This record gives sequence, structure tokens and C-alpha cells, in this order.
Amino acid sequence: MRHLKQRHRLGVEKEHRLALMANLAVALITHGRIQTTLAKAKALRPFIEKIITLARKAKKAEPARAVHLRRLAISRIRDKVAVKTLFNEKVDQFTNRNGGYTRIYKIGPRRGDAAEMAIIEFIAADDQGYRSIRSESDPAEEVKATKSIVKKAPKKSSKKTEGATGKKPKAEKAEKSP
Repeated sequence: MRHLKQRHRLGVEKEHRLALMANLAVALITHGRIQTTLAKAKALRPFIEKIITLARKAKKAEPARAVHLRRLAISRIRDKVAVKTLFNEKVDQFTNRNGGYTRIYKIGPRRGDAAEMAIIEFIAADDQGYRSIRSESDPAEEVKATKSIVKKAPKKSSKKTEGATGKKPKAEKAEKSP
């Protein structure tokens, strides 16, 4: 039985899926942003975030443990150059974040087969996200906005606008100027 084994299967065998995730991860590390199908982007997100977590742990660990974590990443990604780039250069932009290292944008259907396409990218080190942009203006405003209940405006009676003729007045037409 497959209880508690819900993962992104992508319609392929395990070996194919692992190779696909490794190749997508290398492309994401190399370029910082890639365009792929939405299903593959959603499957890539937990895969790459676990690799980034290994890199963060290696940054703080003693040398023997750091080598071990680097080898774990190489075994999953299978590209030493990409792992070197991630562990030496790109890990600094993730040191202050507690997860959520990637962002997925939906970009609409692909022309050929109408597959839903997406862009997956690393989030910049200084990016605080949508919530903090709102709270920078006034934190009290954000609290009021979340706690307040939106009330509907009372409906206007249509009898007042109908007038004596029983018909609704027509909107005035704007004059055209040549």
C-alpha cells in the first residue's frame, strides 16, 4: 500500500524522476531562474530547498561535517560544479532565511500542448515578501485591515430612481468632439 507516500510522481519511474530533479536543480543553481511546467516546478521546490538546507548547515558546521554535507548534495544533484557554486557562493543569500528559498510564478499555458507553465526562481536575500511591504508603511494599519469586517453598503431602492414614468433613467451619453 502507498499510505503516506504522496509525492510528485510526474508520471515517470523513480530513477527518471530523480534524474529530472537533479537536472532541474543544476539549471536553477546555474541560472537562478528557470521556466518549466507547473508540476515540475512544484516538484522541484522541496528537492532544491533540502539541498539549500544542506548548504546552510555546511556553512556553520565543522570541516568534517561540511564535507559530509557537500557529498550528500553531490549524490543528489550529481554535478560537482553546481554544488561548488551553491556551497561557496549562493549559500550566503540564504543564511538569514528560515526556509522558503524559491518562488514560483504561473505564466499561463504552453502553446503546443496547453501545459501550465511556471517560472521558479531563488528569492533574493533582501526580499522580504508581500507582507513586509505592507507592514513597512504602518504596522497598525495591517492589523486593522486584517481584523476589520467588510460591511456591504445598503442597497438603494430602485423605486426612487424610476421616477413618475415607471422606467429607469438612461445614462447620459458623452458628446463626441471631432
